[in-house]
Amino acid sequence: MTAPDSGPTATKRTRLVRLLVNGATHDVAVAEHHTLLEVLRYQLQLTGTKQGCDKGDCGACTVLVADADNRRAPVLSCLTLAVDVEGKEITTIEGLATKGKLDPVQDAFDRCGALQCGFCQSGMMLSARALLDENPRPTLPQIQQALSGNLCRCTGYTKILEATLLAATRPAAAGEQPPKEPA
Repeated sequence: MTAPDSGPTATKRTRLVRLLVNGATHDVAVAEHHTLLEVLRYQLQLTGTKQGCDKGDCGACTVLVADADNRRAPVLSCLTLAVDVEGKEITTIEGLATKGKLDPVQDAFDRCGALQCGFCQSGMMLSARALLDENPRPTLPQIQQALSGNLCRCTGYTKILEATLLAATRPAAAGEQPPKEPA
């Protein structure tokens, strides 16, 4: 027996949800079965979040979602229903830079030439940002572990790891103030 709301002739339910994306509030009518990825890309036109495997294997769709303690964690938006993140702060690659200034992760990836085609770029950077928010001075194995859910088919990962290490040396990456100059 098939449940009344399943199968090819089932009525798709739509719900109004309030999404907090990159500091802006969006009231969006979403089908309850739509993923966060679909809503970000196709309704909010935030195309920096990439649609890759749609199975949670590649990490190209990674965004940051704040928990109750306001800690941002990487989330695979292709596996997350939009209705499940209602009212939570979501950061996409478009929201990583603030006030026209690149985040230290973005700057470090640029300086190191860490990416080639750019498809994995947003997921890599957001995963690196989440790591540095939690652990401002990670070791190389910690960086490798944090980025292990993000696949890149163009590079050998060396420059991506170097960029994350470089970003960890930047004061803003650690949430610290720059050292004071000696008087």
